[in-house]
Amino acid sequence: MDAIILVNKPKECTSHDVVYKVKKIFNEKVGHTGTLDPNATGVLPLLIGKATQCSKYLINHDKKYKVTLEFGKKTTTADSEGEVIEEKELQQGMFDEEIINNALKLCIGKQMQTPPIYSAIKVNGKKLYEYARKGQEVKIEPREITIYDLKLIKIMPEKKQIQFETSCSKGTYIRSLCETIAEKLNTIGYMKELERMQVGNFKLEDTITIEELQKYYDQNKLDELQEKSIITIEKFFSNNLAIELNDKKLELFLNGVKLTENYPDGIYKIYNNEKFIGTGIIQGNLLKRDIIL
Repeated sequence: MDAIILVNKPKECTSHDVVYKVKKIFNEKVGHTGTLDPNATGVLPLLIGKATQCSKYLINHDKKYKVTLEFGKKTTTADSEGEVIEEKELQQGMFDEEIINNALKLCIGKQMQTPPIYSAIKVNGKKLYEYARKGQEVKIEPREITIYDLKLIKIMPEKKQIQFETSCSKGTYIRSLCETIAEKLNTIGYMKELERMQVGNFKLEDTITIEELQKYYDQNKLDELQEKSIITIEKFFSNNLAIELNDKKLELFLNGVKLTENYPDGIYKIYNNEKFIGTGIIQGNLLKRDIIL
C-alpha cells in the first residue's frame, strides 16, 4: 500500500509504537510527520510505502489542539509525566471568565517561544531531553511560532483547570504555551491533557484506531476506508493540476530526464494513458520527477 493513513493515537503509547504496529499490519515502510507525546492523543498521519516521499509536503502544516491546563503546579516536563517541582496558591477570582479570556488574548500572534528542556530538539548533536536526564545545563534558543487562535472551552475551578482550543504553527510546543498562559495569570501551571484535533487538512473525525485498522485489514475491507482514513497519493494531490505524458516522454521522465513543459512552476500530477504515475515538479519550464509509484 502507498498511502497516508490517519490514525487516532491512544494515550500511553508513543508515536514510534503506533508506527511499529502499523508496520506489522502492512509489512511496509512506515513513517510519520511529527511525534505526539505518550500521554497525548489524536491525529497522527502515517505514511505507508512510497507515500513516505510525501513527508516533505506535510512537515510545515499548521495544527489544532484541545488542551487541559492545570494551575498551581509546575513540573519538570511541563506536563503530567514530570515530577512536581513547585506549588503555588491560586489568587481568589482567578477563574473569572473575563480574566482568563484576557490572558488567552495576550498569547495570540507571532512570538518567540523557548522549547521545553524535555523535548527531542537537538543541540550540538544531542537531544534536549538527554541533557535534562543527566542534569546538564544547555542553552535553548527560542524559536518563532504563531498562535493563530485561543478559545476557552471550559472552566473547572474545583480541579484548578481550564480547557481550551488552539490553532498554531508548526514547531509550537503546547507545554510551553500552557506555562506562558499561567504566567499571564500570575501563577504556574502545566499541561494536564492534550488532544491533537487537526494537522493541516487532516481532521480527528477522519481518523481510525489501530484496532479498527487491524480489523479492516484482516477482513480485506480496506477499500471501505479509502474515502475517510486512507488517503492515496493521487488524492493527496487532488487540487494540483495534471499533465498527461505519452509513452516516449514517460520513459524519459522516469529515467530522470527533464522535460520542457510550458506550465507555471509548481507540483503536478503525472498521468500516462489516464493512469496516475506520480508527481513531477516544474521549475523554469522544466519538468522533473518527484514521487513515482
